[in-house]
Amino acid sequence: MKNKENIKATQQTTASEGLTINKKTVASILLVLTAVLIFVGILTQVVPRGEYTIDADGAIVDGTYEEIPDYKMPLWKIAASPVLAFTTDNASTGIAILAILILVGGTFLILDRIGVLKYIMATIVKKFRDKRFMLIAVMVFAGMFLSSTAGILEESLTLVPIAVAISLAMGWDSLTGIGMSFVAVAFGFTAATFNPFNVITVQKLAGLEVFSGLWFRIVLFAAVYLSLTGFLILYAKRIEKHPEKSIAYVTDKTIKDKYSMDKCMPVLENPLVKKASHVFIGSLGMVLLGIAASFILTVVGNKIGNETMTSVGGVASLGCMAVFFPAGGLLAGAASGLKGKKLFATFGEGVKTILPVLPLIIFILAISYILDTGKIMHTLLFYINNMMHGISPYSAIMLMFLFIAILEFFVGSGTAKAFLIVPLMSMLCDLLGITRQSMVVVFCMADGFTNLLYPTSGLMILAIGMVGVSYKNWLKWSWKLFLTEGVVAVVFMVLAVALNYN
Repeated sequence: MKNKENIKATQQTTASEGLTINKKTVASILLVLTAVLIFVGILTQVVPRGEYTIDADGAIVDGTYEEIPDYKMPLWKIAASPVLAFTTDNASTGIAILAILILVGGTFLILDRIGVLKYIMATIVKKFRDKRFMLIAVMVFAGMFLSSTAGILEESLTLVPIAVAISLAMGWDSLTGIGMSFVAVAFGFTAATFNPFNVITVQKLAGLEVFSGLWFRIVLFAAVYLSLTGFLILYAKRIEKHPEKSIAYVTDKTIKDKYSMDKCMPVLENPLVKKASHVFIGSLGMVLLGIAASFILTVVGNKIGNETMTSVGGVASLGCMAVFFPAGGLLAGAASGLKGKKLFATFGEGVKTILPVLPLIIFILAISYILDTGKIMHTLLFYINNMMHGISPYSAIMLMFLFIAILEFFVGSGTAKAFLIVPLMSMLCDLLGITRQSMVVVFCMADGFTNLLYPTSGLMILAIGMVGVSYKNWLKWSWKLFLTEGVVAVVFMVLAVALNYN
C-alpha cells in the first residue's frame, strides 16, 4: 500500500511539461533562417562560381582556383533545398541530430514527470546552498573541460533543462542556466586544448605535430574560463537583487514556480524518486564512458593514421548518447512505477514537445546545401586569399579571425571548415610571417565564439528554444559576453604573433 501511495505521489506532484518549446520563438527564428536561405540563394546567382582542386585527403590545392562561367544553380533546387539537403553526404549528421532531439524530448518528459529532474536539481542545490557562486564556477569548468578535451557539443543539449532548473531554484534566471551549460561547452571549443574535432584535425592539416603547443592553449583556457565565470557570477548577483531586470523575466514565470526550493526539496525524501534518479545517473555514467572511449579512439586513430578508428571515435559519443540516455529515462520511469503503455505513452508525449524545432534543423541543412551546390564557397576563399597578401602579421591574424568567424555563418562544422580552409591558411601563414601554431588557436577561437552567435547555429537555437528565449533577447543578453571574449581573443592573437608561438 505504501509503495502504491509513493508511486501516485511521485506522478501527481511532479507532473509537468518536460521540454516546453516556445512556438513564438521557433516562428521568429524560422523567419530569420528563411531570410538567410533566400540571401544565400541570391548569392549563388550573382557571385562568380568557381572551384579549387581537392587532393586525396580532401584538402584544397593552392593556385588551382578556376571559375565555372557556364554553371548557375537552378532556382528550383534552391526552392527544393529543404528536401534535397537530405540527399547529400551531410544528411547523416542532420538526421543524427534530429534523432537525438526526438529521443531527448521523450526522455525528459519521463524524467520530469517522475521527479528525477527535481531530485538531481535538489541534490545539487542542497550541496551548494551555502556556496552558491561556487556552483557556477564548478559547472562552467566541467562543461568547458569536457568540450576542450573530448569535444562534446551536441550532448550538451541534455544539460540545458537541468542547468536552467538549478539556476531558477537558486534565484537566478534561465539565461544563467544556459550560460552554465551550453555556453560553457561552446566556449570549451573556443579554448580547446586537445579537442580531436578542431585542434587535432587542424594540426594534422597544417602539418604540425599533434598536441604540440599545448602550453599556450592551456593559458587561453584559463583566461576564457575566468572571463566567462566572472561574467556569469556578476550577472547572477544582479538578477538575485533585481529579478525583474532579467530579459527572460516574463518567459521564466511559466517554469519558475515548478522549480522553487519548497517544491523540489520534498522529492529527496521519496524512495521511488531516489531509486529512479540513481538508475538514470547510472545511464549518464555510461554516456560519459562513451565520450571517453570516443576521445581515445579518435586520438589514437589520428596518431596512427587509422581512418576507420577515427571515424568510429567521431560517432561513438553520439551513439552512446542515443542509446544510454533514452534507455536510462525508460528504466528510471519503470523504477518509479511508470510502466507498460503509460511509460511509452509518456515518451511519445515528450517527442511531440520537441517537434516544433525540427524545421529549424531542416532549414539549416538546406542553407548548407545551397552554399555547397551553388559553388560560391571556393570563390570567397579565393578573394580572401588574394586580399591578405602583403599585410603585416598583426593585421593578417586579425583578418584570419574575422574571415573564419564569417565563414562560420555558412559552414557550422569545425571539421568541415578545417578541411576547407586550413591548407590555404597554412601556406598563407608562411607567406605572412605567422606561425601555423598561431593559426590553430585563431581557428579554435573564431569557431567556438560564433557557435553561439548566428541563427544558423542549430544547437544554440535549440538551447534557447527549450526555455522560450527569443533570438532577439538572446543577442540582447549575450552581446556583452561576446565583447568580453572578443577582447580575450584579440589579446591572445597579439601575444601569438609577438611570441612567435610555435
